[in-house]
This record gives sequence, C-alpha cells and structure tokens, in this order.
Amino acid sequence: MRRLLAAAVLIALLSFCLGCSASATFAQSQSPARAQPKATKTENGISAADIDAAKAAHKVWVNLGTGIYHRGGRWYGNTKDGKFMSVDEAKKAGYKAAKRD
Repeated sequence: MRRLLAAAVLIALLSFCLGCSASATFAQSQSPARAQPKATKTENGISAADIDAAKAAHKVWVNLGTGIYHRGGRWYGNTKDGKFMSVDEAKKAGYKAAKRD
C-alpha cells in the first residue's frame, strides 16, 4: 500500500513539474520581446505601410461603391472597393467628401 501511495505521489509531482516547465516555455515564447510584428492587411489587401504612405502624401481614400472619399478615420483604406488619390482628382471625378471622418 505504501509503495502504491509513493508511486502515485511521485507521478503527481512529475506531471506537475513537467506542466510547470511547459508553461514557462509557453510564456517565454509569448513574450513581447520575441513576438514578430504582423503584416496586417485590410480586407482589400492594402497594408498598414501603404496606408501610412498615402497619409504622408496627403491622399484620400475613395470608396468606389459609394462615391465618397475619406481623409482619415475608420474607413480610410478599409472599404472593400476603393483606391487612393489626391483631393483634386477625387473632386474632379465627382466624388464627395465624407461628412464624418
């Protein structure tokens, strides 16, 4: 009986220690210093770098489906069908500015 109890305690200790080392390994792999930056893209394939470059060039995002252009905000570079262009190009093509950006 003592041998059986000792074996059960030993198995419990080993499984606990193995679980601790696995948790420590997992925590280390999830640390922010080791995390690789994600290349995020919107639903239309525009990357965050493309959006930043367009903002720096003072371009607007034209939603081709609605005919509205955005200077920034939630929909800037994030509509399904759209493209970047200058404000003058957007106005000349007949697009209207968004009321809320």
